[in-house]
Amino acid sequence: MPVATELRAVWDGMRPSYQALLGGTMTPEAAAAQMQRDAIAKIDLMHRELEPGESVAVLQTIIAILLAIALIWQWPNFLALIRDWRRNRLAYMFAMPAVIVIFAVIVFPFFYNLVLSLSDMSLVRFQDWRVVGLQNYVEVLTDPMLWGPTGVFVKTLVWTVVNVAFHVGLGVMLAVALNAPLRGKALYRLLLIIPWAVPAYITALTWRGMFDYEYGAVNLLLGRISMPPVNWLGEPLNAFTACIIANVWLGFPFMMIIALGGMQGIPSELYEAARIDRASRWQQFWHITLPLLKPVLLPAITLGAIWTFNNLNVIWLVSNGGEPQDSTHILVSYVYKAVFNLYRYGYGAALSMVMFLILLAFSVFFLHRTKATESVYGT
Repeated sequence: MPVATELRAVWDGMRPSYQALLGGTMTPEAAAAQMQRDAIAKIDLMHRELEPGESVAVLQTIIAILLAIALIWQWPNFLALIRDWRRNRLAYMFAMPAVIVIFAVIVFPFFYNLVLSLSDMSLVRFQDWRVVGLQNYVEVLTDPMLWGPTGVFVKTLVWTVVNVAFHVGLGVMLAVALNAPLRGKALYRLLLIIPWAVPAYITALTWRGMFDYEYGAVNLLLGRISMPPVNWLGEPLNAFTACIIANVWLGFPFMMIIALGGMQGIPSELYEAARIDRASRWQQFWHITLPLLKPVLLPAITLGAIWTFNNLNVIWLVSNGGEPQDSTHILVSYVYKAVFNLYRYGYGAALSMVMFLILLAFSVFFLHRTKATESVYGT
């Protein structure tokens, strides 16, 4: 068997069709024909050559103007930095290692990724890649696999919303239970933090084994209560549901700890006054606990949404790379597949920048809309 880069595209093209064949949704003839078409299409994508477009000159001009504006705007601060450096060299020397690490780990990779998103870099053009303009972004924004009614973006939104809703709901509910007078509270707290303490890839692989059709613990449990087994990992909707269940198990302890910490800072006098006024438990939770949890819970929800949106481990390990038939991909796993399966580095960089802009817009809008950074007392 020849060892060639194109075999990666052949295998990737065969995989969805043979999974559909084994699942009974395609005939052998249709599966073979689809394999051939997908393999050829993916090989063409590997060898696709992008010519520099007219947008390259426009981008160069815009970048030059922005750099000039930034230099003029920050020139007084730069001069002040030079003067301060001469007076406080020792302080800057202490801070320099942290600055270097931040530049090497965050600043440089971000701008390098931005340049790659404007290039034709791939495994075929790994050494002689060039900036070609906005063509990768055009391809990303017109990809029907991403933006269709049942596309990857819609699945990513469903994945994020459902997971965060369960994380917050279960986390707050358990925090309320642990905040009440309860015998063995320390033991319960320890047991409930275990899902978050165990490495995520171990938990994901464990859940994948538990969802096995024949020998998994979930179907064995269903059999004990006289329910038919579920093909968790062999059908698209069931596989996506299995990934969500595994991620809910992983994520609720974080919200529980955040909510529990916030509750322990709420003055007990407020609950005593509410009980004197004959407020029910629900009224105390709705009018005291929930509003006073806002400063800690809303930023945690923002972080949870960002982490869940970018959570590759669970979706990739539980579904074994998007099985069945590449139907369980979210945006981050789609990027991974484009970069490490088809070696389309420019396309993957462009899609990752689009994801960054989506999350940036969400974070700014959500924090501004909910006024999450403002004090609950309005001070």
